[in-house]
Amino acid sequence: MVPEHILEILACPSCKGEVHYIVKDIAYEKESFICTNCKLRFKVIDGIPDFLIETAEKISEEEIKELLKYDYQNSKSKSL
Repeated sequence: MVPEHILEILACPSCKGEVHYIVKDIAYEKESFICTNCKLRFKVIDGIPDFLIETAEKISEEEIKELLKYDYQNSKSKSL
């Protein structure tokens, strides 16, 4: 799990917008980050976010909707 103080400063390397921390990515069964503006998925490898645009994966609107169900902020607010 990526530490919360790190989550607060991360941004999409392409558009500089917000990224969503996906705690259980369905495709990888691991963590990932997604940018809903750019429709990009960034893997987390051995606990380290890989924010290289060249290695990011384009994802569809449908995938984004499904992945947002596992957004860290959503799951955190549900547990309160």
